[in-house]
Amino acid sequence: MESFSSIKDIKNKISQWKSEGYSIGFVPTMGYLHEGHTSLIQRAKKDNDKVIVSIFVNPTQFGPNEDLDNYPRDLERDTELCTANGGDVIFTPSAKEMYGDNPCAYVDIKELSQELCGASRPGHFRGVCTVVLKLFNIITPDRAYFGEKDAQQLAIIKKMVLDLNLPVEIIGCPIVREADGLAKSSRNTYLSNEQRKAAVVLSQSLALAKTSLENGERDANKIISIINEKISSEPLAKVDYIQVVDLKSLKTVNSITDDILVAIAVHFDKTRLIDNFSFQIKK
Repeated sequence: MESFSSIKDIKNKISQWKSEGYSIGFVPTMGYLHEGHTSLIQRAKKDNDKVIVSIFVNPTQFGPNEDLDNYPRDLERDTELCTANGGDVIFTPSAKEMYGDNPCAYVDIKELSQELCGASRPGHFRGVCTVVLKLFNIITPDRAYFGEKDAQQLAIIKKMVLDLNLPVEIIGCPIVREADGLAKSSRNTYLSNEQRKAAVVLSQSLALAKTSLENGERDANKIISIINEKISSEPLAKVDYIQVVDLKSLKTVNSITDDILVAIAVHFDKTRLIDNFSFQIKK
């Protein structure tokens, strides 16, 4: 496993690989890796000759009252996990290396950023798109891998790639869960033991909603009510949002006539967790 922190050095490595005809898979992360991340690395290794994992806690996607300073970091452990799961190179730039002085350019996919996390975290996806585009320009991968837990992010990245004619294939990979159903997240480490036990209410509420859909329910408000009732039964959980949106446009729907995304965000004190599932309408 090689590690680079400068853009110049990693570009030189990529140039060497491309001259030798290797395909490159890319897994962008903010570090503190878990099984969700390692599943992306494994998939990238399966699809490509070489795999690059970036570890960069991107300041531009955090709001003023969010957890940038406290975001968990453990580069030594991350390096071990990357090595064990097929990574070839880790790219660990500093904020100075990535953004330089007084950056003025950014990317904003506004149409898909109005609902869900975009409404709760203004400017978040502008930061995400900008750093991902910069990483794509630096690494020039053949394929890039993102988890479906961040469903809105995945949709926005796909739209950015389409609109800007970027020569990279975006591959979404399934949510990886704990044994009790909680979606893997670096932020799970913030939870107290009591909060961790309570957090299973997220996947439980979504399971109830999915069963209702499978049984023929097509009223989005009823699906929301099912989820809200379950989450509200847990005193430690405070709902940020529960939404049913069109799977492609991410616009809110009332009557479910096409494929949808059911997405939630829930606070446990200062820790905000997200989860979702998609549902396809049989035609």
